[in-house]
Amino acid sequence: MNPFDDSVIAAITKHMNEDHAADTLVMCQGVGGHTKASAARMVDFDGTGADFSVTVEGVEVPLRIAWERPLSERAEVRPEIVRIYHASREKLGLPDTR
Repeated sequence: MNPFDDSVIAAITKHMNEDHAADTLVMCQGVGGHTKASAARMVDFDGTGADFSVTVEGVEVPLRIAWERPLSERAEVRPEIVRIYHASREKLGLPDTR
């Protein structure tokens, strides 16, 4: 069972897709392994990971990125997304933005 209700999922996915679209793409290219992705959007998440739709060579493909550990509270989601983002930048050889 998903520990996050629909309103939390809708708010976080909207925020990621509208305010952090470039960061979402970096996450899908880095930790997600789709280095040729040209676009990405977060479509859902639960206590074990986040689901994305990634555009690779003009085709949308699904991608799931697992959380480092199970999450059960809204306050845990942001730090985990930030961790994945920084790990992705490192994996892609991008400069650290911290």
